Amino acid sequence: MPESKAAEISPAEGERDFALARLEDQIAWYDQKSRLNQHWFKGLKLLQIVTAAAIPVVAALSGPAWLMGGGGALIVVLEGVQQLQQYQQNWTTYRSTCERLKHEKFLFLARAGPYSSAPRPEAVLAERVEGLVSQEHAAWVSHREEADRQVGRGGQ
Repeated sequence: MPESKAAEISPAEGERDFALARLEDQIAWYDQKSRLNQHWFKGLKLLQIVTAAAIPVVAALSGPAWLMGGGGALIVVLEGVQQLQQYQQNWTTYRSTCERLKHEKFLFLARAGPYSSAPRPEAVLAERVEGLVSQEHAAWVSHREEADRQVGRGGQ
């Protein structure tokens, strides 16, 4: 009966595979979330711009007041959603974290920087990746709490 693949992998290779798998998973997650937040931010802003541009056109054409008022209300609602969801902040934060993780990956694969002389570069990689992810998570929680306080104070 053939031995399992795990039996063929040395502990160092197992650490390397695990650390790289975790890194790749985090890069993919931050990349996807960055793109999603960018999409929402730009979509909301485009809708605000188009609505704002349409209001004077409707007024010039002597359009109904409810249409102009509705357009103004829509702009306020869209901006409120943006402020609550923090799409722009999340987009830039997630993109920044993704790029830092990619930087770590390339340093690790080239055995450069902190990995060049480390006796266990896989352990250094794991520590640095978890440090970046924890740092980003703490910043995210802080931004969320601040946004919640602002909403509680009526945006003041």
